[in-house]
Amino acid sequence: NKFGQPLGIRTVVVVGGLSREEQGFRLRMGCEIVIATPGRLIDVLENRYLVLNQCTYIVLDEADRMIDMGFEADVQKILDYMPVTNLKPDTEDAEDETKLLANYNTKKKFRQTVMFTATMPPAVERLARTYLRRPAVVYIGSAGKPTERVEQIVYILQENDKRRKLLEILGRGVTPPVIIFVNQKKGADVLARGLEKLGYSACTLHGGKGQEQREYALASLKSGTKDILVATNVAGRGIDIKDVSMVI
Repeated sequence: NKFGQPLGIRTVVVVGGLSREEQGFRLRMGCEIVIATPGRLIDVLENRYLVLNQCTYIVLDEADRMIDMGFEADVQKILDYMPVTNLKPDTEDAEDETKLLANYNTKKKFRQTVMFTATMPPAVERLARTYLRRPAVVYIGSAGKPTERVEQIVYILQENDKRRKLLEILGRGVTPPVIIFVNQKKGADVLARGLEKLGYSACTLHGGKGQEQREYALASLKSGTKDILVATNVAGRGIDIKDVSMVI
């Protein structure tokens, strides 16, 4: 909305956990951009709330993560709903700047497919080979390396020593915000409650929480009302919290 409104671009978000009818209503009102998660997008496509035959620009964000989570078939299904009439030619014309620019100024724009991905496992390459025509590969930063200023420490511990070590680390004094990743939803809630009892201000973020609760947890960490976020890998992607001092 922040970018779109001044430009007169209407955006509709299509995700699970919110009312499908309301999303369908907003799609019928018309929009230029649809932002969606795979499951709910297939849902609205199959129920004909949405038709992609005018779609000229598709972005797969976190393509590797979607495939890790078993969404490869879903992503392929969505790409199969895309029109094939506006595919870029697979000939030398695809490299000719003047021809591409001439096309860009017509109603029959070639479709652009863009993938953002942190790693390039075979499954992502397979998708790229199947659905992209003569793709350009752009690297930003160095793949798989942390920035210079990050210090990484590994502690090899028994299961029952973990909690003591965590409290020892936190006891040295922490500059909020801090993020602690755990394996299970249940573990996140138990740990956050334990930290609260010890006087730390903690909140949780995991798949068992609704969208509003997730947003509230992130907002309270960003605003400084909470110092520690205990999260499952739901928070591993796509969140932006400034000045995190420590990730455990």
